[in-house]
Amino acid sequence: MHPIHHTDQTLLNHPTHTVWNALINELNGKTTWWHPHNTHQPGPTGPHHPHGTTTTTIHTTGIGKPGPKLHFTSTTTHITPHTQLTQTHTGHFHGTTTYTLTPHNNNTQTQLTITFTTTPHHLAKLLNKLTNLTTKHTTATQNALTNLHHHLNNQNPE
Repeated sequence: MHPIHHTDQTLLNHPTHTVWNALINELNGKTTWWHPHNTHQPGPTGPHHPHGTTTTTIHTTGIGKPGPKLHFTSTTTHITPHTQLTQTHTGHFHGTTTYTLTPHNNNTQTQLTITFTTTPHHLAKLLNKLTNLTTKHTTATQNALTNLHHHLNNQNPE
């Protein structure tokens, strides 16, 4: 089985600390901008701490709709607050995701880059034979990034 490797990115009109907080809140299950496809549940130690965990459920047809659900647990292996978070996965996907935040224009904007390198396992391996999971993941991530833009633009200023 070939690994899935792709990078998604967006430029957000917010400083890195605001984008970082939005990312951490999402991975802790406090916000829902990654809906309708992913939900996140933090472990006993949240993902914003070394060795912290998040369990992600991928609702392949959307939350509350019939269809398979894929799960993976991510463990934080590297963290530089407001700059980078790297997690390894086990479950339906084995691999890594790295979130990198790069300030632009005197930190009035942040480029968020998400690099996903994984190998599907179990049900995900079967689904990858039937459909292009890389394309589906990229589409879901791009939708989430659009939702993040709306989420940040509609929140109260910090």
